[in-house]
Amino acid sequence: MDMKATKKLGLKERYAAMTRGLDWETTYQPMDAVYPYDKFEGIKIHDWDKWEDPFRLTMDAYWKYQAEKERKLYAILDAFNQGNGHLGVTDARYINALKLFLTGVSPLEYMAHRGFAHVGRQFRGAGARVACQMQSLDEMRHFQTQIHSLSNYNKHYNGFHEWRHMHDRVWYLSVPKSFFDDAMTAGPFEFMVAIGFSFEYVLTNLLFVPFISGAAYNGDMGAMAFGFSAQSDEARHMTLGLEMIKFILEQDPDNLPIVQKWIDKWTWRGVRMLTLVGMMMDYMLPKRVMSWKEAWEVYFEESGGALFKDLARYGIKVPKCVEQCTVDKEHISHQAWATFYQYGAAADFHTWMPTPEEMDWLSAKYPNTFDKYYRPRFEHWAEQAKQGKRFYNKTLPMLCQCCQIPMLFTEPDDPTKICYRESDYKGEKYHFCSDGCKEIFDNEPEKYVQSWLPVHQIYQGNCFEPDVNPGAEGFDPLMEVLRWYRLEFGRDNLDFEGSEDQRNFAQWKQMATSNT
Repeated sequence: MDMKATKKLGLKERYAAMTRGLDWETTYQPMDAVYPYDKFEGIKIHDWDKWEDPFRLTMDAYWKYQAEKERKLYAILDAFNQGNGHLGVTDARYINALKLFLTGVSPLEYMAHRGFAHVGRQFRGAGARVACQMQSLDEMRHFQTQIHSLSNYNKHYNGFHEWRHMHDRVWYLSVPKSFFDDAMTAGPFEFMVAIGFSFEYVLTNLLFVPFISGAAYNGDMGAMAFGFSAQSDEARHMTLGLEMIKFILEQDPDNLPIVQKWIDKWTWRGVRMLTLVGMMMDYMLPKRVMSWKEAWEVYFEESGGALFKDLARYGIKVPKCVEQCTVDKEHISHQAWATFYQYGAAADFHTWMPTPEEMDWLSAKYPNTFDKYYRPRFEHWAEQAKQGKRFYNKTLPMLCQCCQIPMLFTEPDDPTKICYRESDYKGEKYHFCSDGCKEIFDNEPEKYVQSWLPVHQIYQGNCFEPDVNPGAEGFDPLMEVLRWYRLEFGRDNLDFEGSEDQRNFAQWKQMATSNT
């Protein structure tokens, strides 16, 4: 028996041993039949062995690292829950930001899990498949830890109870859902550019940093803990997305125009979806970290600018939507909050008008736009609410066929005029909120004519329970739509002022801090 010790493999050698030689050329079925989706997009890959994961992470190391993070995370969550940590947040208004996160963001983690599991199966290279497998597991972990972190709030506050049901039905949730539906129904390389690069690398800091920093600023140790626990995963995801872009571009010069088109498309789609985050940053945090405008300048204009300078050597150009975004950063958060305030009867969280002090903060952060275009409207609504005339819009808005956001955005050169574009396709007219969304539709009309638009579905009678008779006396379409949403009218929605959440938080906080 040979007892001679063998030399321990280094990180690079271990990675190579565990991610190479795992694939093979098929014999009884052609390779194109086994991998049917990795060629139809036009991407040309000549040598899959050129793929390199910068982290060189192997599965045995992955389980070890993740298990350690899980132990630390759940220790914090247990302490937070047992100590009634939910009463430590600055203001019960903050909890509505968590409702938006749970309903709008957490389901996307699960969709990303499914997406990476799917595209990993489609790549012929073993290295890329292993990397996608680990990211798929990461996304499932993020989904689970977010649910566990936020489940404590469901014991005490309204609006958390039917998030999974609402994901497929509620009007504003069709915005993030359609983003991932769009990506998952694309080819595998487009999915990697859409999610792995455009979202994870270019835009993810605009999503997670504001939410998790907002949690820290507002005393939410539960959400802050899962955010920090996910950050090392996000670092790997960003490098995976960047590596995939560089790998594709280095394989064949014909790949460049295809990739550039995808970057333009998915940067714009991502920016439109992040409107919800901008609204949260400027209006839903009692203690604000920074404005949406500042976040955009730091995490996109500065960081993204450096990224695209690096990619310029491959021929990649800055996404052409940047000029539009530079204008929009002054407006979108205010326009979105005004929309949700009007439609607060059909949302799964409470809305309110900012206080005079908060309006002064907004004036300081948006000196060129807030006082001129938005403060007068908000002050008028606040005065109306004081008089018992709180404004709710009872109409149904036109939706953009592409991003599915109500037509709330304004013309780039005129903030007083709603931006409207349209296209004709096979005898039908389609409506868009911007030049960017119209261009995406015009490039792939066959795909976007299938969009499930909530307002259209309501008008067609597809958003009612089976027992509903629209012809019955006293039929109330709004109440029936809310019942279909499983949204409890008067508890989950309407104004924060006077809500059950506000009353309970104040009562519990007083009990927790009093000596009686």
